[in-house]
Amino acid sequence: MLDIAEQLHLWSRQGRRYAVATVVSVSGSAPRQPGAALAVDTGGTAVGSVSGGCVEGAVYELCVRALHEGRALRERFGHSDDDAFATGLSCGGELEVLVTPVGPEGPETEAVARAARGEATALVRIADGPEGLIGRALLVTPGGSYRGTLGGGTELDRTAAAEAGALLAAGRTGTVPVGRDGSRCGSPLTLLVESSTPPPRMIVFGAIDFAAALVRLGKFLGHHVTVCDARPVFATAERFPEADEVVVDWPHRYLRSTATDTRTVLCVLTHDAKFDIPLLVHALRLPVAYIGAMGSRRTHRDRERRLRAAGVTERQLAALHSPIGLDLGARTPEETALSIAAEIVARRRGGSGAPLTGADTPIHHDAPRPGRIGSVA
Repeated sequence: MLDIAEQLHLWSRQGRRYAVATVVSVSGSAPRQPGAALAVDTGGTAVGSVSGGCVEGAVYELCVRALHEGRALRERFGHSDDDAFATGLSCGGELEVLVTPVGPEGPETEAVARAARGEATALVRIADGPEGLIGRALLVTPGGSYRGTLGGGTELDRTAAAEAGALLAAGRTGTVPVGRDGSRCGSPLTLLVESSTPPPRMIVFGAIDFAAALVRLGKFLGHHVTVCDARPVFATAERFPEADEVVVDWPHRYLRSTATDTRTVLCVLTHDAKFDIPLLVHALRLPVAYIGAMGSRRTHRDRERRLRAAGVTERQLAALHSPIGLDLGARTPEETALSIAAEIVARRRGGSGAPLTGADTPIHHDAPRPGRIGSVA
């Protein structure tokens, strides 16, 4: 439910009660991942999605029922071959949803408010277990502090908070099996942990026309986008109105002074050795999600030679995506930005970048490829 936090926070501020259906598990080819949510208020207004359209009507009715009965519900939806009009996923997968009514106060409401403000937050709910406990919630904040209770005792709350803290630190949403008393044995419970973290950073080095197009796509993909260039005549807010920040500084100096993490994306578009080499020497030693550099194949070979001379190892060089982007035959800045964004998504989600037509590869990937990764939905 934290993926639609802004709308839910608005409803809470307006005093509107609602029920929210959250995907807790998927198998096969399902369009949405755990954490995807659809909410319905008492007036019948709906926001969000759990399946991209396949079972939205049935889930809507579950939300209405949960509001009316005032209790949590759980339902599984799968593919139906016998009746084309039966409720099911036409893509052939299966998903389970947890539906909970939400009042004006409680852990869910506070978690939604924090997520809407962009604060790091985890929400733990019992997705499977004794009927009286299903839907009970716990709010967890960075550092491990928590509010609320899952109703199974102090040890269960402590265990849940610790598990949620680890997922929150990684920016991940997922399920965790635990014992009802908080141990790893005994009567089992399944906890759904939803994590909401500030947007991942995209830092674009080089204030050129290609950068302007990439800024727009970066924002569309949910990044906090910074443009950095050492030339003040080009690095202006007027040229990049959609960027969150425009910084005038030498790229390597700015990168050394700014915060990055394992979700950060670095796009080097300067293709000028005096900027690129000192920047990449530092960038390739950072634990970030993606590093790409623009330039021809000839430029790339010269860049590799210079980086090796500067002490960059072969293992570090292997993390560099250059020439940047996927082969789309791109020509314009917008097309080039699309090829870069596509490579970033493929890297984050574990995609190959190959056409799906005629292929037997999965459409939806459950986990990123090994190595540098980004956030997991």
